[in-house]
Amino acid sequence: MTPISSASVPDSAIAPLERAPLGLVFLLGTLMAFGPLSIDTYLPAFPAIGADFGASAADVQRTLSLYFAGLAVGQVVYGPLADRFGRRAPLLGGMALYVAAAIGCALAPSLGSLTAWRFAQALGGCSGMVITRAVVRDLFAPRDMARIFSQLMLVMGVAPILAPLLGSTLLSMFGWRCIFWALAALGLLCLLAQSLALPESLPAERRAKAGVRAIVATYLGLLRDPRFLAPVIGGGLLWSTMFLYIGGAPFLYMELHGVAPSAFGVFFGINAAGMIGVAQVNARLLNKRSPGRLLRIGGAIVFLSGVVLLLALATGRGGLPAVAVPIFFMLAALGFVGGNASSAALAPFPHAAGSASALMGTVQFGIGATAGAIAAALFNGSAIPLAFMITLVAAGGWYVVTRWHVGGR
Repeated sequence: MTPISSASVPDSAIAPLERAPLGLVFLLGTLMAFGPLSIDTYLPAFPAIGADFGASAADVQRTLSLYFAGLAVGQVVYGPLADRFGRRAPLLGGMALYVAAAIGCALAPSLGSLTAWRFAQALGGCSGMVITRAVVRDLFAPRDMARIFSQLMLVMGVAPILAPLLGSTLLSMFGWRCIFWALAALGLLCLLAQSLALPESLPAERRAKAGVRAIVATYLGLLRDPRFLAPVIGGGLLWSTMFLYIGGAPFLYMELHGVAPSAFGVFFGINAAGMIGVAQVNARLLNKRSPGRLLRIGGAIVFLSGVVLLLALATGRGGLPAVAVPIFFMLAALGFVGGNASSAALAPFPHAAGSASALMGTVQFGIGATAGAIAAALFNGSAIPLAFMITLVAAGGWYVVTRWHVGGR
């Protein structure tokens, strides 16, 4: 059964989903993956970028911090644009910006220039993250959204598996600049695919006609609504463990435990495979379990994994396996978090799906960026501050989704 647009039929009248079109799922998953793909691909190149520009590890780290900031800021803009002008036009414009910025990164003459182009690349790439979620809300009934998001995770999960491996290969063969040429080429292919194959899911009669004041009012209304705020904050705190992991992984694996850049991608791939597997288990369990129950189970596992990781680093026992194993379970458990939290946040707001999706992304990336900044400020030459922050945000996220019964009982 193909999805029925909520433009013509109310949510209560949409029949349960049996199977989503595979081509649509693949395209939407690919669009959502562009933000993370552009992070994971260049992580193995951090030492090479620093050596090329004569910059410290902290200076190179700022290119990642500014990228996260771009992802957070850009989503606020794309939400209202997608509600006002439809989904296709802002998405095409964002991907065009992504391609141009990737080329700018490849040609950057200094670290400052690279950092600025990375910010612009994030502004373009986040269009897919925002608008894809809005398209899912347009096309599928609320009870099917968590399942669709889990299917999208199957496609998205390929990015962290292949991206570090791709980055390591390109780095060893052609240097770090080739990584950004490859991202530009992939972006161009995706731009062509969406221009040809992605339908407009928001008809003209359902588009917002309001100005800036109404947009601000919509955002403020969402921030005051616990149906939106609880899953966004709870899910954002849990998902920020991923941001902390991404930011700390080069130091944790390559510098602290001597993992080679080529092997670094293997760890990313294994962790991503765990997340993919759990996301598919989540999709099947939704036939018998509520999204909220699965979300709380995932939150508990993320928190307990953080505790084990903190203990391992604090005691210094077990070496690399004592670090890699809890990280694997922590990231795998996020397969119970992303789709269920997103569906809970978006389901009550069919007429502001773009704005709700944008604000959700901005808040969650803002939480992740803040947690990363605190971890960096606490850095003492060890990974203990990183593990402490992972445990802290996981505890907060688990508390929120449990206390407010996010996603149902």
